[in-house]
Amino acid sequence: MKSYFDLTDQVAIVTGASGGLGVQMAKALANQGAKIVVMARRQEKIDAVAAEIADEFGVETAAIRCDITDTEVVHDAVKATMDKFGRIDILINNAGTGAVANAEDITDEQFDNELQIDLFGTFKMAREVANQAMLPAGYGRIINIASMYGLVGNKALGSAPYHAAKGGVVNLTRALAGEWGKKGITVNAICPGYFYTPLTQETLDSEFFQENARWMIPMERYGNEGELDTAAIFLASPASSYVNGIMVPVDGGYTCI
Repeated sequence: MKSYFDLTDQVAIVTGASGGLGVQMAKALANQGAKIVVMARRQEKIDAVAAEIADEFGVETAAIRCDITDTEVVHDAVKATMDKFGRIDILINNAGTGAVANAEDITDEQFDNELQIDLFGTFKMAREVANQAMLPAGYGRIINIASMYGLVGNKALGSAPYHAAKGGVVNLTRALAGEWGKKGITVNAICPGYFYTPLTQETLDSEFFQENARWMIPMERYGNEGELDTAAIFLASPASSYVNGIMVPVDGGYTCI
């Protein structure tokens, strides 16, 4: 019997994996047998996540500190991964931020910070992993975590820099897919809607956001833990070999209406 989504012995980097969706996706890949490299800026956080994943799933893990805005640090983090595992098959570009304010009040610094992390940082990771691992191997799965707000605008809360950066990630995904597809590397993006995490629970349960869900989302609710995992597993697997340059909204239908 063929196991379509078996990732045994593959090595996956997940950035922004100190909590929330990053941890959930890292665990999803570990559940399929992948070795997991957890990256974020806070070493104590990723040490704990890596230990938890190793204990729960019995796979080899590593916790490597990485600030995706620092080109030299990105290079060193990817090199450390190669030194330990000798390969990188999967990259999930999940690290990001989100400036919330009315557009007329957004500062230059807020806008620049958003682009540096969400867009330029995503590119720096993809470039480095491609150069050190995927291009030499002739194989790779890059999954950029964009957002439904990379596809549409919104009336609920001002976040123009986030929309701009995630929209950039959407078209960066297409550009990299166009260049690297012939070299065995697929590049796709997941565009999540709002998901429950420990950090968002209170906000999403507020009266304003619950009303927003009823009016704006066909399923009339926000995403639960685990509902992003299967999209990540599919795009990370060898089974998605002819899927390249696509955006997968996982948003309860928000962007379909």
